[in-house]
Amino acid sequence: MNNKEFKIQNSKLNIILIGGGGHCKSVVDVIEQQNIYTILGIIDTKENIGKKVLGYDVIGCDDDLKQFVSTCNYALITVGHITSNALRVRLFNLAKEVGFTLPVIISPLAYVSKHAKLEEGTVVMHHALVNASASVGKNCIINSKALVEHDVHIEEHCHISTGAIINGGVHVKANTFYGSNATCKEYVTIDGFIKAGSIVK
Repeated sequence: MNNKEFKIQNSKLNIILIGGGGHCKSVVDVIEQQNIYTILGIIDTKENIGKKVLGYDVIGCDDDLKQFVSTCNYALITVGHITSNALRVRLFNLAKEVGFTLPVIISPLAYVSKHAKLEEGTVVMHHALVNASASVGKNCIINSKALVEHDVHIEEHCHISTGAIINGGVHVKANTFYGSNATCKEYVTIDGFIKAGSIVK
């Protein structure tokens, strides 16, 4: 390894992932592709401490979060959200409370307009598109191949699932789950649980 490569490697930011299930695996892949952060480890349940997720150690549980803040400024919630986002919201609030910064994570294979706004803790997965004048609140998942069109406003703690289409000017209320391949009419308001394949008028 030459000096230039060494400096680049050591300039990466350390991050801890909170939640070690299936969604975590997808986020690990995004972070690895992004090549901005080094994953120091994963927070999960007590019984999983010492196990690995895609080669990364489970280093603690929720109760241990505070002890990692001094060595790692960044964390991301990698618990998924389908029927309920209660755990995801609780962990987000806990991470903020103990002092972590929750960055926006965008796959290099996604497109996010420079005229869009994304808030803390939101992740945009592979091949998703977020177009001009869209806004996405904190702690949201814009999942693989989802389309968020112009002037869409998504409030906090939402999951826009795989292949979902949100057309122009739509307002998505906080805590909404919008299922895979769901499609909506433009300029409607969406709230609650939208099942996969729905057409929202």
